[in-house]
Amino acid sequence: MKKAFTMLELVFVIVVIGILAAVVIPRIGSNKLQEASIQVVSHIRYTQHLAMVDDRFNTADSEWYKDRWQIFFARTEGSNYEWAYSIFSDNAGASTGNPDISETAKNPLNTSKYLTGGYSAIPYDDSRATFELNIGRKYGITNVDFSANCKVNGLRIAFDHLGRPLYDGPHLLDDSYRDGVSSRLIQFDAGGDPCIITMTSNEGTVEIAVEPETGYARIL
Repeated sequence: MKKAFTMLELVFVIVVIGILAAVVIPRIGSNKLQEASIQVVSHIRYTQHLAMVDDRFNTADSEWYKDRWQIFFARTEGSNYEWAYSIFSDNAGASTGNPDISETAKNPLNTSKYLTGGYSAIPYDDSRATFELNIGRKYGITNVDFSANCKVNGLRIAFDHLGRPLYDGPHLLDDSYRDGVSSRLIQFDAGGDPCIITMTSNEGTVEIAVEPETGYARIL
């Protein structure tokens, strides 16, 4: 004699499956804030990598120190006033703190594009921009901020040839860098915390730590 499910048993199974689906699907679904933080951490590490393999030290150039690889967050007309970031190395011959095409890193995954989400030289709707770096448009990021120990004049982190992170400030634009390298390095704050980058969206906030000296970036 074959046993069959009763209607009550079938209803019970359907209910259980529905509960499991309600619990599991949100966890495996897309979390744009988390995706954005993973991408930013990856690009911070890539900026550090460029700084270490593309050492700009040059004894023939007294302003070599201006030519730093850096990652720069901004919300400008070039990014359609959305939060975006660019990875570039300022040209020591004409250091402005703003990237132009020749200074912007190419996207290693698609060398026809540059690692910028939109700026004055390569606006957001330029085919050479990388859409994902416009984190406002791609991931819904509504604000980016740095902790006080790594935010001076703007939202950027540069790296030296040893991969050490430097805070944004005059050292990127004038010769004060030569007055003492250690004074330009990112330090722990009074509470012992590293540089913290906070990104906000409608989903909440996420924090990224960039450790002094090593430059190690991680999601908190």
